Amino acid sequence: MHILIVDDHPLFIKGVQALLAELEPGVTTVGAGSIDEAGAAVSRAKPDLVLLDLKLPGVDNLDALTRMREILDATPIVVVSGNDSAEYIWKAIEQGAAGYIPKDTDQPLMIHALRVVLARGVYIPPQALRGEVVGAAPSRGAAPMKQQPPFSGRQMAVLQMLLQGKPNKVIARNLSIAEGTVKSHLWAIYQALGVNSRLQAMAKAHELRLVEHFDRMQ
Repeated sequence: MHILIVDDHPLFIKGVQALLAELEPGVTTVGAGSIDEAGAAVSRAKPDLVLLDLKLPGVDNLDALTRMREILDATPIVVVSGNDSAEYIWKAIEQGAAGYIPKDTDQPLMIHALRVVLARGVYIPPQALRGEVVGAAPSRGAAPMKQQPPFSGRQMAVLQMLLQGKPNKVIARNLSIAEGTVKSHLWAIYQALGVNSRLQAMAKAHELRLVEHFDRMQ
């Protein structure tokens, strides 16, 4: 596995490189101090995973994520940032981050977060799950949930792909169903979870530990 670390602090890159040695045997890493350096590194060797700080020379905050997504269309990008605002975290997830790890996260939790992403999940830190999701509003009449709601096999498959950040078109193609059918399944999932958007569904799925359920299924 090859991992690209994009951060303008060399000492932080070295610390993360030492940490990643524990992720799995044979992992290789390369550091980049800017988006331009990251682009050059990608041209030499395409990474399997990117760890991205958002405070980089020449870019403002989430623009760094947009730029990296343009360079690497399908590679998972995990934001590693000193900003642990729930609103900021959800904005990054909404813009395509496969995970968000605050820089004060302890080592065991960071390793866990990266394993979630490598298992094709989306890692959301606890402080974001405790906070309000941007624009969140519970569905009318939704009762508080105490356990995992019942889903059909097809709904579980759609929910799993939603947690992997896949858009409706990709879900439809992977499951060989119409995009309208995907939307119908998503509506049923939202109703069962008591939410009304993809982001809220992701937050509720993490709260119910559904991501761990999918990990055990693999």
